[in-house]
Amino acid sequence: MRETSALGPWIRRFLLEHLVSERNLATNTRRSYRDALCQMLPFVSGRLHKAVDRLAVVDVSSQLVREFLNHVETSRSCGIATRNQRLAAIHALARFVGEHSPEHIAWCAQVRCVPYKKGTHASVPYLEKAEIDALLACPSQCTPQGRRDHALLLFLYNSGARASEASELTIGDLHLDHASVELLGKGRKRRQCPLWPATVDELRALVAGRSPQEHVFLNRCGQPMTRFGVHALVERTAAKAQRTMPSLASKRVSPHSVRHSTATHLLNSGVEINTVRAWLGHASLETTNVYAEIDLQGKARALVKCEVISAHLPNKRWHSDGDVMQFLRSL
Repeated sequence: MRETSALGPWIRRFLLEHLVSERNLATNTRRSYRDALCQMLPFVSGRLHKAVDRLAVVDVSSQLVREFLNHVETSRSCGIATRNQRLAAIHALARFVGEHSPEHIAWCAQVRCVPYKKGTHASVPYLEKAEIDALLACPSQCTPQGRRDHALLLFLYNSGARASEASELTIGDLHLDHASVELLGKGRKRRQCPLWPATVDELRALVAGRSPQEHVFLNRCGQPMTRFGVHALVERTAAKAQRTMPSLASKRVSPHSVRHSTATHLLNSGVEINTVRAWLGHASLETTNVYAEIDLQGKARALVKCEVISAHLPNKRWHSDGDVMQFLRSL
C-alpha cells in the first residue's frame, strides 16, 4: 500500500500537525476529534474485516460513515449533538486529506456530502435567583473546603465561566485590586470580567500567600481541580440544596446551567445584550440571543409597554355596511 493511500499516516498528521500547528485548537477540541476517530476506526475495521493499521483512506466510504453515525445514535445511545460532533471530526479529516492529496479529492467530496442531522433545540436550563442563593448558601464557611466551595460557586455565578475556564484559572489571572479577572476561553480567546466586592474578598482570602503561577482552585490533595471536579462539586452542592429549595430536584444543575443563569439574570437586570456577549466570551451574538429568548421577565416588561388600553372605539362604517356585497359584485 502506498504511503499516500494508507489512512494511518494521514490521521497522525491531522492530529499532531494540522489541529495543533495550523489550527491551534484547544486541547478539549483536539481530544474530541481524537475520540471520534477512536470510535470510527474500529467500526470500519470490523465492517471490512481488515486490521486498523491496514486501512486505506478510501476504505472510509461515505456509506460506512453513515452506518457509523447510525451506530453512534442507536448502539451507543448518543444524541444528535454527539452524532454531529463525530461527523464534524470526520469532515475535518476528509478536508485535510483532500487539501494535501489531489488523488483523494473525489473521496473527500463524497465524505463531506454526508449531511449533519437537524435536531430540536433544547431549552436552555437556568436557575432562578432564589435557587442560586440556595446553592451559594450550602457550603459551610467553617472549613477550608467549604470556603473553597463557596468561593468557586460564587466565582462561577459572578463570571459566567465555563468549568474548564475555572479549573485552569491561575492566581496571576486575577486582578483583585481592579476587581476583575482574565479568562482564557474557547479558541484560546482571552476576556476580562468584572468581579463583585464579595467575590474579590472570597478570592483574596483563598489565594493569600500563594504564587501567581498556582491554580486558584485546588482539591483536597492540593492539586489543581479538573473540570470534572468542578462539575462534581456543583452537582453535589445542588443535591444538598434541594432540602431547602425543592424546585432544584426537577432541574439538571451543572456549571453550564450556572453560566446560563448568569446570562439570564444579567439580561433581566437590563444589561445590554452585546455586553452579555462579551461577558460570556461568545464569538457570535446569535449564541447570546438564546438567552434573550428565555428572558420571560424582559418579555413581560415589553408586553406592558405595548399593552392596548381598553376603550370604546368608534364603529367603522364598513362593519355594518349592507351594500358591501353589492359593491364587490359591481367591480
